[in-house]
Amino acid sequence: MGALKKLFKHTFIYGLATVLPRLLSFILMPLYTDQLPTEDYGVYASLYVYLILGNVMLSYGMETAFFRFMNKSERKAEVQSTALTSLFISSGIFLIVSFLLKDNIASFLQFNPDYIGYAILILFFDALCVIPFAWLRNNEMPIKYSFVRISSVVVMLGLNVFFFLALPKLTTEGTSVFNSMVFDNKVHYIFISNVLASFFGLLLILPLYFRIRLKIDFFIWKKMFRYALPVMIAGIAFSINEGFDKIMLKYLLPENIAEETVGIYAACYKLGAFMTLFITAFKLGVEPFFFSNANKKNAKEIYADTTLYFTIFGSFIFLFVVVYADIFKRLLIHNSEYWEALWIVPFILLANLCLGIYHNLSVWYKITDRTHFGAYISVFGAIITLALNFILIPILTYKGSAIATLVAYSSMMLISFYFGQKKHPIPYNLKKIGSYLGVSILFVVVSFYIFDRNLLIGTLLLLVFLMLIYRLENKELKKMFSSIALKNKK
Repeated sequence: MGALKKLFKHTFIYGLATVLPRLLSFILMPLYTDQLPTEDYGVYASLYVYLILGNVMLSYGMETAFFRFMNKSERKAEVQSTALTSLFISSGIFLIVSFLLKDNIASFLQFNPDYIGYAILILFFDALCVIPFAWLRNNEMPIKYSFVRISSVVVMLGLNVFFFLALPKLTTEGTSVFNSMVFDNKVHYIFISNVLASFFGLLLILPLYFRIRLKIDFFIWKKMFRYALPVMIAGIAFSINEGFDKIMLKYLLPENIAEETVGIYAACYKLGAFMTLFITAFKLGVEPFFFSNANKKNAKEIYADTTLYFTIFGSFIFLFVVVYADIFKRLLIHNSEYWEALWIVPFILLANLCLGIYHNLSVWYKITDRTHFGAYISVFGAIITLALNFILIPILTYKGSAIATLVAYSSMMLISFYFGQKKHPIPYNLKKIGSYLGVSILFVVVSFYIFDRNLLIGTLLLLVFLMLIYRLENKELKKMFSSIALKNKK
């Protein structure tokens, strides 16, 4: 239980770095949906899919390799400097080549060349932060990590508020300096804010470059790269699973409705971000946790308990967000034109929950250095995503994309479990995990689809679910709270 407490403590602090900035970023959602037409919001959502893919390719699995080699190699100083130098060199090459080909990239992807320029800078600055952030996590410095993350996002939020709300008032006064900042298409403001915020985050973390130092050991680099390559392939496949539904909606639907459909789909997809917040915070804490506990005698039991408690919390979040979806939509999406796609919310939440469980199950191939299995599973999920989107979008439009996302992530979860139990069996409590998942899905179907989001029915079902958790986990909860109380007395 002690190891789990440490994990959840770090998850909570990392959660502040992830959840608080994104909760603040939810402020921007009504701002964007109020001021951007649905088609412009679709442009913004589509380009950010490429940013997700670009982030994966520019880090090329070196973050995960960093954690693995820092915990198994005796030459830790060489490992961290090699990882940092590798990303520093590759990011510099990317910056130069991409700017030389900016107009060609813009023409191929059918975006404004200015947007492509913004995207290149964002990717460059973010890539330079990957290893310093990993270093902070590996050295168990969640406070410093959180400070940098939150600070940069606060800057981005402040700039967005300035551009969208303050700038129009300043320009009406005829001030020439502010008039020069005005763009007819306000999507520019989103990307400019992100560029400056990413640069600010890099400045805050820059001192770690002098502490870690730029130096490369090619022997270590080859070993790290071999380990990282399957992780990168898996990451590319994840990027396809996470965002290519929006890209395919853009290119498979008729041109006159494509951007608008992407806009309403992406806005309602954001409501599934509550699950993503939990998963991201948990993953930040659990990845180094998995490696640091790999050599313990009770490691498998720890991994099994971690997955169980993740499923409990995740199932509760799934049901909670669905029950109060109508409240969240009014808080976050003021423009009712975007509400049309609310149907997808349970599908996206459940898909993300399956993805989170998959991250927990993936421990078997990470700690046994079989990362190629992660690549195989992720590529399989990407194939499902692309194939089902291609088949279903012309028939069901955005509903087809939501179904494809759920099928892809749930398939990856099941395949990882199957191979994990063959290669590195872990005693998961399948009865409890299945019960929580099954009951939460049943209650969601009843409250959202059968009773049409009736708030009273949904709240009653949520209370029943909480009672189920208490009944099944009563003893463990008492142990946890009593140990916390004893610790506080000391």
